[in-house]
Amino acid sequence: MKEIWSWIKAIVIALIVVALVRQFVFSNYIVKGESMMPTLQDGNRLIVSKIGYTFGQPHRFDIIVFHATPTDDYVKRVIGLPGDTIVYKNDQLYVNGKPVSEPYLNRYKSRLPKGTDLTNNFSLQSLTGSVRVPKGELWVMGDNRQNSEDSRYFGFISEKKVVGRVAFRYWPMGEWGTVNLVVPVQ
Repeated sequence: MKEIWSWIKAIVIALIVVALVRQFVFSNYIVKGESMMPTLQDGNRLIVSKIGYTFGQPHRFDIIVFHATPTDDYVKRVIGLPGDTIVYKNDQLYVNGKPVSEPYLNRYKSRLPKGTDLTNNFSLQSLTGSVRVPKGELWVMGDNRQNSEDSRYFGFISEKKVVGRVAFRYWPMGEWGTVNLVVPVQ
C-alpha cells in the first residue's frame, strides 16, 4: 500500500509541475489560416515561450502569439516597436526613416508578377492617425501580406496581450525546428 501511495504522490507532483510549466513557461499553439505563409502554414503546431517577455521586451521581427479577441489568439510578426515610425513605400519597409530588409518575404516576392507589390504603400499616420507606435504597443503583420488580417486592419496591439514568442515548430515532423528569425535593422 505504501508503494501505491508513493506512486500516486509522484504522479500528482508531476502533473502539478506540468501544469505550472504550461501556465507560466511554455504553451502550444496551432496555426489557423494562411496569414503567416510561407514561414508558417495552416495546421503547424508550435511551442510558445511565455517566459521570455516576462523579463524582456519583444524584438523587431519576433513571431508572437497574442490575444486578438476575447476568444481568438493570432500569430504575427512584430514589425514596429514602441516609438517606431513605420512606412511602406514601393514594397520596402522603412523603420524610423531607414530601409529594413525582410528576407522572410523573398519567397513570396519572387513569385509575384513584375511590377506587383507584396505590401501596399502605407504609413502609420495614414492608417491610425498616429505617427509613431505608442508606448506599450506593437505593430504586427503577417508574412502573407496580401492575405493577412493584421495591424493594418485592427491597429496597434498592447504588449500586455502578448502570450509569448514562437520558439519551435514541432508539427509537421518534416519541418520541426526553430522558426523565429531575428533580423537586424539596417
